[in-house]
Amino acid sequence: MDLKNRVQNRLIAELDPAMDVSRMDEVRGTIKEMYDAILQEESIILGRRERDALFEQIVAEILGLGPLEPLLADESITEIMVNGPKKIFIERGGKLQRVNVSFESDEHLMRIIERIVAPLGRRIDESSPTVDARLKDGSRVNAVIPPISLQGPILTIRKFFKKPLTVEDLIRFGTVTEESVEFLRACVVAAINVVISGGTGTGKTTFLNVLSGYIPADERVITIENAAELQLRQEHVVTLESRPANVEGKGEIGIRDLVINSLRMRPDRIVVGECRGGEALDMLQAMNTGHEGSMTTLHANNTRDALSRLETMVLMSGMELPHRAIRQQVAAAVDMIVQLSRMRDGSRRVVSITEVQGMEGDVITMADIFKFEQVGFEDNKVIGRLRPTGLRPKFMDRIEQAGIRLPPSIFGVAQRLRH
Repeated sequence: MDLKNRVQNRLIAELDPAMDVSRMDEVRGTIKEMYDAILQEESIILGRRERDALFEQIVAEILGLGPLEPLLADESITEIMVNGPKKIFIERGGKLQRVNVSFESDEHLMRIIERIVAPLGRRIDESSPTVDARLKDGSRVNAVIPPISLQGPILTIRKFFKKPLTVEDLIRFGTVTEESVEFLRACVVAAINVVISGGTGTGKTTFLNVLSGYIPADERVITIENAAELQLRQEHVVTLESRPANVEGKGEIGIRDLVINSLRMRPDRIVVGECRGGEALDMLQAMNTGHEGSMTTLHANNTRDALSRLETMVLMSGMELPHRAIRQQVAAAVDMIVQLSRMRDGSRRVVSITEVQGMEGDVITMADIFKFEQVGFEDNKVIGRLRPTGLRPKFMDRIEQAGIRLPPSIFGVAQRLRH
């Protein structure tokens, strides 16, 4: 550590501060030459492996995120959680585990956090102790520092994967079944309005990305996100990203502003990465006024909660509407809710695909089209399957009008008749 700090400090002092760090290979080459010269000058003798390891650590400190670089490079890790300088946890395969990696001190960790936020024109200090940011590769970052955090700086990184998961991956993992995917594909093509609901880390954005892939290529799609994560493959996609306030507290452009603006951009479909507040009202109005086939995600633990959350978010818009009027708007706009859940074994599953049917009195009525049935728990694995309930959705005529014929077996009708 002592040697690393000494060599690193000399390198930083001798490096040209005007060097263009975006030209990574060139900068690495320059640092390597200087590094070799310093070791020779100070008569430091190291084995080849030690020499290379020390070089990588120093480069990670100067150009990257220090001790976190190997974790960022490991594709099996989905999330990195730094709870102060000495406690670092990762999520791998849906399970949390502590790793034998640490920062030297609070100051060391703060240096890395500042390196993340500074290029984005953001600041983190006592007056503004929390920040959301994004790494160059698209990974989402949240940082919290004292006095809000009582155990030193906290850093959470939700990693972004350049190669998004495919529907085949989701079937292989057991997240969905082939029958439910065939049904969902038909719903997207037929422009059914879909809300994807689930708790934190259940894979809502991943699922939204997969479903968005079924939007026909001849439609104009506008995606709206806090941090651009969706990777739609269609040609006609416009990506909009919200912007936080600058250092002076000005210039904020929220999701709601973008949803309102998107309506002036002649969209066929609007895809909102996540509804969290008043934008829910604008999203519902868009779904109700000719932008069928729009999609969004929201945080909720079950489908009934998802409807309650939508109601609450509409109230956050500042519009004073009676609860019944809001429910009518929700029931008219949302056709289907896909509920995701993280199971006891860390796996992420679709636990229900539910049709929103309408209103009965003051209550929104729903019907499960697919429901997850757990039959056991063996070898630390949840055993179960997403099964059709035997019900066909009321919007089947819209699917048929789109020229799609779904076999009755998808809905379990044949099985039910056999029984």
